Amino acid sequence: MTSSSIGVSATEAARAASAAVRSRQILDAAARLMERRGSESVSMQALAEEAGVSVGLIYRYFGGKEQVLLAVIVDVLRAFAEDVPAAMEAAGGDPIRRLSAAFEAYCRVIDRYRHAAVLTYRESNALSAEGRTEIKRLEIETSEPLREAVRQGVDAGLLIADDPDLVAYNLLLLAHSWALKHWYFERTMTLDQYIAAQRTLALKAVLPPQGLRTYADLIDH
Repeated sequence: MTSSSIGVSATEAARAASAAVRSRQILDAAARLMERRGSESVSMQALAEEAGVSVGLIYRYFGGKEQVLLAVIVDVLRAFAEDVPAAMEAAGGDPIRRLSAAFEAYCRVIDRYRHAAVLTYRESNALSAEGRTEIKRLEIETSEPLREAVRQGVDAGLLIADDPDLVAYNLLLLAHSWALKHWYFERTMTLDQYIAAQRTLALKAVLPPQGLRTYADLIDH
């Protein structure tokens, strides 16, 4: 590799890093602003002021306000797609520990993208039909690791659940509740305490008596 090509590569890397930072600024600002005002009430100028960038820069990265909203929601789903499988892999092969790791990862992503998670519920109707279809597709894809962990637990005789999908979606709703009712939960518990309490409730509902003893370290006493 020549010195000139090295210089070009370094320049491209710097530009990509700068673009990632700017994009993150815009998405974080959009999530905050749209949660406060609703997407319909947010102008591109207001978004630019919240993000500390120019309107032109926003249009450089996104085609318009709907594209910004879609990107905010997709950003959360992409974090699920990255963090949840990684946490499950780190937990090893035991289905219950994989399930526990998946639930914790979902909760931590929700906490990190709390404003954006709320937008998923409040503002997805503002998207086009194509945008809503894309969000639904990604939601199903990103929840599959959790559903698979529940199914594996049932197949191994470690969980008692007539409907594994329902168990998985109940866990997803518990994770999302940290964002939806954060004003309430934050009064009395931290994120770690919330994860431990909700995991305990969920596991006590689906573990047989022997399982409660085997996985006692996952249950908050």
